[in-house]
Amino acid sequence: MTMAFPRIRGRLDRVGMFLSGLCAVHCVLGIVIVAGLGLSGGILLDPAIHRVGLVLATLIAASAIGLGALRHRRPLPFVIAMMGISFMGGGLAVDHGVEEAVLTIIGVSLVALGHVLNLRHGAACRTGRGLRRP
Repeated sequence: MTMAFPRIRGRLDRVGMFLSGLCAVHCVLGIVIVAGLGLSGGILLDPAIHRVGLVLATLIAASAIGLGALRHRRPLPFVIAMMGISFMGGGLAVDHGVEEAVLTIIGVSLVALGHVLNLRHGAACRTGRGLRRP
């Protein structure tokens, strides 16, 4: 049973990184479609998508990275991911446009970095090598 948790956490980290990438692509495409092509954006820029994305990112990051931090005792992945969630929340607070996209892309990049660090620390913890602390 104890071996199932690292596998589940690893899968959640990978899902989190994939969703972060999709979110960044969504932001860039939204700007291109609205500004570059002069289209309204419709469903692509619906604020509900951003709220759902923030909830999903928060749940996945809290689950995977929170459990990882408890296991490998390294707070850095969690701190970085939560900073990213804060930027994503800031993106919801501004009007649609470049500011929203910049805040959201910074946020999803930080969340993805938190997942990457969590995977690295988890792998080091399983092999018994541990990562050097600065």
